[in-house]
Amino acid sequence: MKRVALLGSTGSIGRQSLEVMNSLPDRFAVRGLAAGTSVEELARQVVKHRPALVSTGTRTGADELAERLRAARLDPLPEIGWGAEGIERVATDSEADLLISAAVGVVGLPATYKAIEQGKAVALANKEVLVAAGEVVTKAARRAGVAMLPIDSEHSAIHQCLRAGNRKELRRLVLTASGGPFRRTPVEDLDDVTPDQALAHPNWRMGRRITVDSATLTNKGFEVIEARWLFDATPDQIDVVIHPQSTIHSMVEFMDGSVVAQLGPPDMRIPIQYALTFPDRLPASGFSLDWTRMRLDFEPVPAEKFPCLGLARHAMRAGGPLPCALNAADEVAVAAFLGRRLPFPGIAQVIEQVLDRMPRMRFERIEDVLEADAEARRLAVEELSRREAKVS
Repeated sequence: MKRVALLGSTGSIGRQSLEVMNSLPDRFAVRGLAAGTSVEELARQVVKHRPALVSTGTRTGADELAERLRAARLDPLPEIGWGAEGIERVATDSEADLLISAAVGVVGLPATYKAIEQGKAVALANKEVLVAAGEVVTKAARRAGVAMLPIDSEHSAIHQCLRAGNRKELRRLVLTASGGPFRRTPVEDLDDVTPDQALAHPNWRMGRRITVDSATLTNKGFEVIEARWLFDATPDQIDVVIHPQSTIHSMVEFMDGSVVAQLGPPDMRIPIQYALTFPDRLPASGFSLDWTRMRLDFEPVPAEKFPCLGLARHAMRAGGPLPCALNAADEVAVAAFLGRRLPFPGIAQVIEQVLDRMPRMRFERIEDVLEADAEARRLAVEELSRREAKVS
């Protein structure tokens, strides 16, 4: 029985992770849950899964959670924490065998880092851990002898494909991108797209920010940076190709020209189960491909339409604080777009301005990453204010 701590339990990946664990009750037990502000959903999860430790984003949320659990006549109550201390308590609990890091944003970064330092196994879905702090986190993982298992479908696919050979035989990693809702939209029409259109992803059902990031291909840029750290690849060894069907999740090309691809339905429960049960594969019902109706198309990424992918590559090559700034600026810009304060192409423009203005610094501690994150957010807000003042 593997005891699991889960950060980001009320998000899309968190809910599906609990669904996977619930389907394998002889394999997994929920030891701890951490969430942000979705207290009602968290209360339902606590009643169902009976964790020993729980954390919410705020003290008010913790108080509300306790009230809801008492009203549900839950006895005994779990230990309830809140804020940074609470999420770290869940992540570093000595009774947990595995940490699923699925919290959205940098809120889960320090707690995940502490768990890695302690040598805890990590199934990773929180992009910020490697995008913002890849160098610091991977050094800590090497020191502690920790293997980070990816949950993202693309990185899970690469992890599976690499089992067909060894790293010395690698020529390149090929990440696939669906192209999102604007794959066929002319560049000149992107100024007028709405948040509702950006949130209408053709293949996947995800959170709001990641869905917009998929529409700009920023998310694919994040995945390129993650792949660099997860698989010890050079920037020149990582390519991206548009594959509208999202059937092939990623490919690995070996030095002899052989290409190994991982295929599967576009359902996150498959890579989640792979990460949780690795190195075993267990049966899962309801997942199969209809080979008679399958079509596999591929297209190059049009750089003019998707400048965020190029900005991510620039940040990866420059290193230092730029990948962190990329993530922070994108989060601010996407929130502004969803709030109808910024046009769709403005997301890339804000990111570019922040990358240009970001002061250079060395990352040696996780605190350095958090300082860079805060500075990049300040610059992004400043750029938004400048744009709004110019329009008015």
